[in-house]
Amino acid sequence: MTEPQVTEGKLMQSKRQANFELLRIVAMLMIIALHYLDKGGLAVAYTSDRSAVNYTAHFIQGFCIVAVNAYVLLSGYFLAESSWRPGKVLSLAAQILFYSVLIPAVLGIAGVISPGDLSVYDWLTYLWPIETEHYWFATAYLVMYLFAPLLAAGVRTVGKRTLQIVIGVLLCYFSVWKSLIPAALATDRQGYDYGWFLCLFLIAAYIRLYGCPVLEKRRNAVLLYVGAGIGIFLATAVSGVLARTMDAFGYYMDMTTSYNHILCLLGSVGFFMIFRDTQLREGRAARFVCGIAPYAFGVYLLHEHILVRYEWMRWLGVEGVQDSFLFLPHMLGCILLVYAAGTAVDYVRAGIFRTVAGGFHRKAESKSR
Repeated sequence: MTEPQVTEGKLMQSKRQANFELLRIVAMLMIIALHYLDKGGLAVAYTSDRSAVNYTAHFIQGFCIVAVNAYVLLSGYFLAESSWRPGKVLSLAAQILFYSVLIPAVLGIAGVISPGDLSVYDWLTYLWPIETEHYWFATAYLVMYLFAPLLAAGVRTVGKRTLQIVIGVLLCYFSVWKSLIPAALATDRQGYDYGWFLCLFLIAAYIRLYGCPVLEKRRNAVLLYVGAGIGIFLATAVSGVLARTMDAFGYYMDMTTSYNHILCLLGSVGFFMIFRDTQLREGRAARFVCGIAPYAFGVYLLHEHILVRYEWMRWLGVEGVQDSFLFLPHMLGCILLVYAAGTAVDYVRAGIFRTVAGGFHRKAESKSR
């Protein structure tokens, strides 16, 4: 009687893992979309552009802005229960350094840039990408991972009530006050820091340990995500209209698209819960998802390198569709192309890392003999 139950449990775990891996992929696709809209000049301030194209770009942005928080929630959800590995820290740091140094070298060899174009400070950001926040997300994520074992041990020790209080206080500090007070706060980094990531970690850990009964109904999770997306769009649109007559409203145009805004947070939780409670059938699709998902972080590191983050849109001709609804199919094509290229590059990077690690392992074994 116990054997079928064990097997079923393993199958459910496998299905759920595929669901989470799909979330990882979708979140990264949405992050590329955000960069396309922002750095590509599609979603600009309403005070300078009130065209239908700009409104459409902001509408898409309202639904994609949750991706960064969802990606962090996913990591916190697993790290809250998994064993912490020091080797993972080194692996992450090595992966970040690989892209940070390799890309200027490749662009130099290809003749895209010349050594004279790079200053001493530029090379500092390539050689010390974590300390210089070459990739702000990578720096914040790595610091969060370093805190993960302490946070995971803490949430299992303090109890549900205490964890609720801690999360509530942190949300007031990072999110609630900045969402309500009509002024820029000195301590607000708009979610671009590890402090906010630690807060997201605790939220994900709470969901992992105690669940979220209201959002475990798919309908509620979808409504929360969609409602937050529409709310973000409307808040930016109305603020943009009012800012043309009252400068004070200019602050609100960008506030709702910051990662620690309460609407963005709520949308992120709803988005995460949709995938958490979705079943993905086993088969080719699930295997494909699980096969390419581990390279998602490499996609980010490739297209967000300082030398690439504004250039890849120029290389792909975004300027030609900025004032037309042709940007919609063009954006979709660019997103898929960037993701495919990033996956291919990181696949090669992973192979190199495995070969090097295997060589060190064999050398260590031979010495031990």
